[in-house]
Amino acid sequence: MPAAIKYLGIDPGLRFTGWGVIEQSGSTLRHIADGTISSTASLSLAERLVEIEAGLSAVLAAHEPAHVAVEQAFVARDAAAALKLGQARGIALLVPSRAGLPVAEYAPNHIKKAVVGAGHADKAQIRLMVGMLLPGAQMKTEHAADALAIAICHAHSGAGSARLAAALQKAGA
Repeated sequence: MPAAIKYLGIDPGLRFTGWGVIEQSGSTLRHIADGTISSTASLSLAERLVEIEAGLSAVLAAHEPAHVAVEQAFVARDAAAALKLGQARGIALLVPSRAGLPVAEYAPNHIKKAVVGAGHADKAQIRLMVGMLLPGAQMKTEHAADALAIAICHAHSGAGSARLAAALQKAGA
């Protein structure tokens, strides 16, 4: 039986940053934990980013994932919103990278296609499929469901390719 590998998915946002941890053993996925980090709207931008950083640092310390994946930014409704999302994404990339973890990024449509089978799935479809792929997962927010979808995508896409390449290199191919 192959060793179990933990994946952390992060759905970055300034108001709410979703996170989800799964474990893969062979082709079996298992839900470990999920949640949402909320920043305090009345604080300054810098203080809100510190809240996100502290929350993600606590998740890393508690769950010790081997791989991390973050959703890439999509076109926001306005420039100010895009800038704020970019700053939250920066924290989501920085925290695991600073901890020495490999960090992958996936476009929203790629994540939806990997989990639902269609690149334009809606939030309800994503949540339903995450629940089917991770029996027993009780996601409290759509942000946590999205983060679990990101982790599932990475387990099926990027990290699997890296493991295959390492195995081929070890075999001398």
